Amino acid sequence: MSEAKTILVTGGAGYIGSHTVLCCLQAGYEVVVLDNLSNGHREAVERVEAIAGRAATFVQGDIQDESILDRIFSSHVIEAVIHFAGLKAVGESVQKPVEYYTVNVGGTLSLLAAMERAEVCNIVFSSSATVYGIEAPTPYQESLPRGTTSNPYGASKAMIERILEDLCVSNAGWSVVNLRYFNPIGAHESGRIGEDPQGIPNNLMPFIAQVAVGRRPQLSIFGGDYSTADGTCRRDYLHVMDLAEGHVQALGYLGNKGCHAFNLGTGTPVSVLEMVHAFERVTGVAIPYQIVERRAGDLPEFWADAQLAETALGWSAKRDLDAMMEDTWRWQSANPKGFTSQ
Repeated sequence: MSEAKTILVTGGAGYIGSHTVLCCLQAGYEVVVLDNLSNGHREAVERVEAIAGRAATFVQGDIQDESILDRIFSSHVIEAVIHFAGLKAVGESVQKPVEYYTVNVGGTLSLLAAMERAEVCNIVFSSSATVYGIEAPTPYQESLPRGTTSNPYGASKAMIERILEDLCVSNAGWSVVNLRYFNPIGAHESGRIGEDPQGIPNNLMPFIAQVAVGRRPQLSIFGGDYSTADGTCRRDYLHVMDLAEGHVQALGYLGNKGCHAFNLGTGTPVSVLEMVHAFERVTGVAIPYQIVERRAGDLPEFWADAQLAETALGWSAKRDLDAMMEDTWRWQSANPKGFTSQ
């Protein structure tokens, strides 16, 4: 880029957000981070700045607070928004649907209204493979319609995609990239930033890592009788740094008007037991586990067809499963209690 452009990253103190902020800084962008720290960490941004050798502007606040949004857009010449901010626990969304729709959908509407007031019409949205729904054939391709989502979290992502599509129909000046990603894991190779969920982890990899470091006694595997080779669910796991780099590639695609969707994944599914064994092999740390009853809403397997992202964005996943395990363990072993360790 010939000149430094400023990107607003909502939820930039979270797991994927912080790694993306790092990639944006390293790519030469100026970055404004907006995060209410409900599931993010101020220290994550500070460590990102140390790794990048460049500062970001941090604003603590909520995307539902339109006064904060207006202040950001009036104080900075924002070129584009990368929108991560939202609630993300599938199980919790079933218990608290109103909260999930309020924060995820309502918060996005507040953000989009502020963008319209500021005449900023470029956004990369953190979507999800869950929008394909329970009936979609694998591998998931972008040409498939959005399907029947199995929980309010997934439904909120599908709703936001529809809102963004309608926005592009109403105003030809908008450029939208919906990034539908699969299961990000791993950490930056420095071990300085990584996944630090608050409370009990909802995802497999941080749970494995917390068992390995002694924070949890054993791993519960939900279901061992699926129609897969070893009976456990298979998912498309990709390195969080590959995913973060995909967001930077998407920024470069925003010159294309209209609404676009891309899968970010490896295209190779890995089972839960294969994940456990890979972690043990790479780290030498044994992971005690027990197989328990299936979890409601889990599909036996799904993975990405990521060819479109490679063709259109010039993006493909480069880091292999061993790197995902090595980087996860480097982060967790150096930060056994997450960002509160030091």
